[in-house]
Amino acid sequence: MLALQSLIRPEGQLELSLAEMEQPRLTAPDQVLVRMEAAPLNPSDMALLLGGADLRGAQATRVEGRPAVVAPVPPAALAAQAGRVGQPLAVGNEGAGTVVAAGSAPEAQALLGRKVAMMGGGMYAEYRVVSADQCLALPADASAAEGAAAFVNPLTALGMLETLRREGYTAMALTAAASSLGQMVLRLCEQEGVPLVSIVRRPEQAALLKDLGAKHIVDSSAGGFTEQLVNAFAATGTRLAFDATGGGAMPGQLIQAMEAALLRQQGRAYDRYGSQIHKQVYIYGYLERQPTTLPAGLGMAWGVGGWLVFSFWRDLPPERRAQLQERVAAELTTTFACHYARECSLQELLTPEALRQSVSMATGGKTLLRLAAD
Repeated sequence: MLALQSLIRPEGQLELSLAEMEQPRLTAPDQVLVRMEAAPLNPSDMALLLGGADLRGAQATRVEGRPAVVAPVPPAALAAQAGRVGQPLAVGNEGAGTVVAAGSAPEAQALLGRKVAMMGGGMYAEYRVVSADQCLALPADASAAEGAAAFVNPLTALGMLETLRREGYTAMALTAAASSLGQMVLRLCEQEGVPLVSIVRRPEQAALLKDLGAKHIVDSSAGGFTEQLVNAFAATGTRLAFDATGGGAMPGQLIQAMEAALLRQQGRAYDRYGSQIHKQVYIYGYLERQPTTLPAGLGMAWGVGGWLVFSFWRDLPPERRAQLQERVAAELTTTFACHYARECSLQELLTPEALRQSVSMATGGKTLLRLAAD
């Protein structure tokens, strides 16, 4: 079978190629063999796929007679990726396909012949072995394309709301809010009556969300961004934010605006220590690669931490996992629908132009990989 591999060579060159590998075999009773049919290119795949390479210098080549792409990896990125240099790595966090073989366990046998969505890495391949509990059985009328992105974004959106409830918050903010994930979070928050502050970086993204019914939209490129952010946080009571930018000033700006909104709501006299009400920012992505900076004026009760959907999913009790999976399956083409700007095969992806276009992460520009006939 063919599988996409990402390799960083010691001299500072990324190589993306298709490797001929033995078809994986079942090694445990609870495993299934899936003939892969579709997989999305998610932002969460980019770091492993590209390794910090500069795609402006990407060139087409061939490896073992098949299409491949090479691109330079800048010295700083090479140093950051030192632990993987020389190791070909499988790529792809999620995908969907048909179960063509199953172990003897009842949960595996129940999936035989079914279309399933999966999460677990190495999905940009023609076949993949996973355990049954890594699978979501798709509705009978669903295609692999409809189920290809049924894990990462849906579980991230559901996980954010789950975190909100567990930690006692009543509203939340989200950056990069015009993304596929952001639109999903918007639909969920509307359904469940959770006030959402959607933060975007361009006027056209704000217009998109307004058309979708978002009530609190803040454009960081507009004049008066800070004041608008404070106003939105004051109106909604937001003390929790999920930030996709990670680096730079945004995490600090979010906490600072929450603090200003709290002081405005309290209407109390000046206190040199600020508010004593906790404010939390979770970083779930790194669209910005520079160091994260925090300003003064945050009060004395706040936190900045990481949030990863894979860790969230791993720590959930099995019964709660099942409940969330059932919801995703039931709302696959509504709340959790994912739309693609383009589709291509693995071979078609491995050209400089197609690769640059597919990994641009522009709003509404998601790419679906077709791995086999659907």
